[in-house]
Amino acid sequence: MAIARLHGGPLDGQIVPLDPTTNDSYIVPYGEGQLVYRRDGGESNTGESDGPTEVRFEYVEATEDIDPNPDGRDG
Repeated sequence: MAIARLHGGPLDGQIVPLDPTTNDSYIVPYGEGQLVYRRDGGESNTGESDGPTEVRFEYVEATEDIDPNPDGRDG
């Protein structure tokens, strides 16, 4: 199984299983919209004994505004 390492955006640092059908973009639901991450480079750790295969994905955009406090109240 391959994994995606997400860099930037709200999911920075997350590691998620990578579906074998995922090509250049990783799109995930987030709030009312979606987050878009794009593949950044090739696969690493492709040997038999060096851990799961990894692919780096960089944050590109959110399809909706990301507002951690939509009702305007603090705490």
